[in-house]
Amino acid sequence: MNKKTVLWGGLTGLVILAVAAVGVYNWLLGPTLDASGDITAIPIVVSVNTSTPANAAATDVEAETEPTPAPAASEVSAAAPTEAPATEATGSLLVLTIDQAQSEVRFILTEELRGQPKTVIGASNQVAGQIAVDPSDLSTAQVGILQVNARTLATDSSQRDRAIRNQILSTDAYEYITFTPSQVLGLSGSAATGDTFTFQIAGTLTIRDISQAVVFDVTATVDAADQLSGTATTTVRRADFELVIPSVPSVANVSESVTVEIDFVAAGVQNDANG
Repeated sequence: MNKKTVLWGGLTGLVILAVAAVGVYNWLLGPTLDASGDITAIPIVVSVNTSTPANAAATDVEAETEPTPAPAASEVSAAAPTEAPATEATGSLLVLTIDQAQSEVRFILTEELRGQPKTVIGASNQVAGQIAVDPSDLSTAQVGILQVNARTLATDSSQRDRAIRNQILSTDAYEYITFTPSQVLGLSGSAATGDTFTFQIAGTLTIRDISQAVVFDVTATVDAADQLSGTATTTVRRADFELVIPSVPSVANVSESVTVEIDFVAAGVQNDANG
């Protein structure tokens, strides 16, 4: 084998390695699509008659009812830019819309980064949804579809963010994470300004094209006659949503459990079907 053949073979190998490196970079850390637009609430469709008491046990919901399928990603994407009109609710209901300027959704997990323990938090204010409530009868409270624009979730590392969007959440194909509530649990009585309530919201969480039943624990305070604020929290398993962490030399022992939190402020005006 002459020197030219060896040199040519070496150059060919380097080119192949360079192409492969570029491919891996784009696959893992390459650019991703930006949000298609500001997120807006899908209008809540209020059920006049609810068949299950609001204070039913969460375990009964999971055992006796099938999760309500969340809308397909294409359907949610089409609905997201639509402005929310007045609700179809009857009676004395308040329709409250999440105020993104005062709200935030985040995920929290742990990992070892370069051998040191680290808590990773990814957050966004691009969360949208509506709540319908009658302050004189909280048992009739209902929650509409909640959406989060997954393309806007950000941690303290741009490289991690690109890996999350490219390989974990596939945000180019699945822009929105959705939660489709099925029941409000443990909420009853009436509400006055200053009151605080703890309750649960059961429903279906959809990440990419995988849906699982989850229950959020909620604490909410009546700030004013037309405003609520609070926090909703749940914990999910990565495996349940097939959220696989890419193999990176500096990252190890990523937690299987992921905490999902929503800090929200929701405000609106009263709707009267007879008005």
